[in-house]
Amino acid sequence: MPIIDHKNATEVPWRPNYRKWLITEEGDGTTAVDASVSEVGIGTGAPLHTHEDDELIVILEGTLRVRIGDDTVDVGADHTVVVPPGQPHGFEAIGDSPARIVGVFPAKDPFLRTKFLEGGPPAAHS
Repeated sequence: MPIIDHKNATEVPWRPNYRKWLITEEGDGTTAVDASVSEVGIGTGAPLHTHEDDELIVILEGTLRVRIGDDTVDVGADHTVVVPPGQPHGFEAIGDSPARIVGVFPAKDPFLRTKFLEGGPPAAHS
């Protein structure tokens, strides 16, 4: 049973002022989940996009301004944003400190099945 120490997780290039570490990786025994922990700097986030898979965004610290479809809402720590497949969404960290989040998908490498409606893909998927 692999135990992932987040302090030793692999960091992947993502976006300026947005750091991401993999907590599931090739060879760890997982076959159908993609999970990561990220620190999202204030004013930074993800542009409007869709995935073919479900997505969970677990907010551990800070606040995200989340856009889902035509709605925008500020979501703080100890909340989870549930995004169904095909739903346009994006977010940015707001407030006085970066947001710390966990992203979870029920599929390996969901960014191969992501369509960006605004902006472009993160560095690791350019």
